[in-house]
Amino acid sequence: MNIFDFAAGSSPDIEAAAICSRKACRAGASWQLLWNNPKIHTPERRKTWLACDDHRGWLEDYLQTRGLWKETLPLLPDHAAGPLEQDN
Repeated sequence: MNIFDFAAGSSPDIEAAAICSRKACRAGASWQLLWNNPKIHTPERRKTWLACDDHRGWLEDYLQTRGLWKETLPLLPDHAAGPLEQDN
């Protein structure tokens, strides 16, 4: 945590939770959107964005339009507490 976190009103509890990857959304995530960029990643590589129920469709569409989306899976409770690769 740094000084800017205090100004934004965030707390360590929020940072530990799985948060939606949609810009400016602070809702808890329920979904994992798996993707890769075939121009720079090997075919088996999967990057992960997290999505709340409200932004799942928007994020899937964003990735599908660019040919990056691979799969959407539910975010299991054990992932919400631990570190998960998240690309914003």
